[in-house]
Amino acid sequence: MKMLDIYEELKKNSYPGRGIVIGRSADGKKAATAYFIMGRSVNSRNRVFTATSDGIKTEAADPSKLSDPHLIIYSPVRKLGNITIVTNGDQTDTIYDNMAKGQTFEQSLRTREYEDDAPNYTPRISGIMEIENGSYSYSMSILKSADGNPDCVERFTYNYSAPLAGTGHFIHTYMGDGNPLPSFEGEPEKISVPDDINEFTEKLWDALNPDNKVSLFVRYIDIETGAEETKIVNKFEKI
Repeated sequence: MKMLDIYEELKKNSYPGRGIVIGRSADGKKAATAYFIMGRSVNSRNRVFTATSDGIKTEAADPSKLSDPHLIIYSPVRKLGNITIVTNGDQTDTIYDNMAKGQTFEQSLRTREYEDDAPNYTPRISGIMEIENGSYSYSMSILKSADGNPDCVERFTYNYSAPLAGTGHFIHTYMGDGNPLPSFEGEPEKISVPDDINEFTEKLWDALNPDNKVSLFVRYIDIETGAEETKIVNKFEKI
């Protein structure tokens, strides 16, 4: 698969929606992930990422402007032991709860489908990163309708064991703007991951459409020690 320039891909897509990146830093030492949200309505733009004890959650930047928390307020990132879960919705909790009971990532997501936001039927995108005894692997998933037909749920899971240094994969909800919004197509896109979390954060944020971007989360985890470094960027201040 051809390696794409994620910054250029984002710059030419005004509305990729929500996106997940998971990969390995160029020096091979860090597991890397990023998650961003965008919005077109006042309700979806009125959000910030805030840190929690085991990840992040979305909150209303201005609670007085929150008209509907459904599909807007959730925990995109949670940790379960040595596993980091990253998703675009409340399936984070589904994965956490079911994996805590011994089910796999894929088994956990069989209980879920695309979002109930007709006519878009926004895909649910999810990923997990697993670090254990100096080894690292990750998986990504997308649950979507069949080309906009809600009668069929399509489920795809991609597993990456011993990922290569400097390589990551990017999956997002939409191919671009539109009414209805066109769902992501194909397998996760291969992209490069730099060593510097500050560089990655700055370039990702700058590449997102300035009108539609809302929040960005980036985390690098040392594969040997488990030490974490996290960056959060919010377009709006929390009141």
